[in-house]
Amino acid sequence: MECAIEGASCLIFRDAPAWEGRRTASVGRFRCDSATAGRDLLARAAADLAAESYEALIGPMDGDTWHSYRLVTESDGSPPFLMEPVSGAFDTEAFTAAGFTPLSSYVSTRTTLDAAIAPEAVSIAGVSVKGGVSVKAWDGSDAAGLVRQLYAMSAAAFRNNAFFKPLDEQGFLKLYEPVMPLVDPRFVLFARNEADALVGFLFGMPDRLEGATPRTVILKTYASAQRGVGHLLADHFHRSARAAGFTHAIHALMHVDNISLERSARHSGTVFRRYALLGRRLDA
Repeated sequence: MECAIEGASCLIFRDAPAWEGRRTASVGRFRCDSATAGRDLLARAAADLAAESYEALIGPMDGDTWHSYRLVTESDGSPPFLMEPVSGAFDTEAFTAAGFTPLSSYVSTRTTLDAAIAPEAVSIAGVSVKGGVSVKAWDGSDAAGLVRQLYAMSAAAFRNNAFFKPLDEQGFLKLYEPVMPLVDPRFVLFARNEADALVGFLFGMPDRLEGATPRTVILKTYASAQRGVGHLLADHFHRSARAAGFTHAIHALMHVDNISLERSARHSGTVFRRYALLGRRLDA
């Protein structure tokens, strides 16, 4: 439902994932022309939802973590990258003034591909092999089948994450449909063990926002079910990108408490953007 006043607007999602068991709504698609207008809009939304017996309001979040969420709280001023959440100049001040505080914090890091590549990994003819696990890139065929695989793996890998909310396969297909034309098969990777069982995946893409000849690749997400596989996937991703002529990589939108941030540091990743998901109790 849209909520708007002069100088600010947002959408209210009434079926947001619960915060600490409370009946929770989320505020998404937020925009404001000033911190005052943004604060007043959020205060009005909070009052209306409290009157409906909601106990918490979180945001920015377009309904769930499958869709756009997070507020940019700190930046080096560089342009946004593909699929990155973007915040307005007054958003942080507006949320803070309206009584919201951080619930979860995230970062994106940047590295050069020369610095990122781990010397101990073995790469042979486009296939990384280590400890009986092989990594191969998607062959570019059957895009719908690929998305279904990504859905099954993502739903399993991220179901224990904070604020996770189930999404059906059709919803996931719809979410990724506009993204698939931007995908480069070389940067969609699958790791399998000696029994040919899937033990990890990585989804990356060129930063198409850099123009027709991007120099940066984005490691969007990855997951593994076996120790060391995540590092192997990331190394293969970096090597493939450098061989293709790219010079930099972004490790996107990592929770500050996730092991992926530690792994990014092992690939010489340095933080250039910080984000937060914010919340406000309505039952206090």
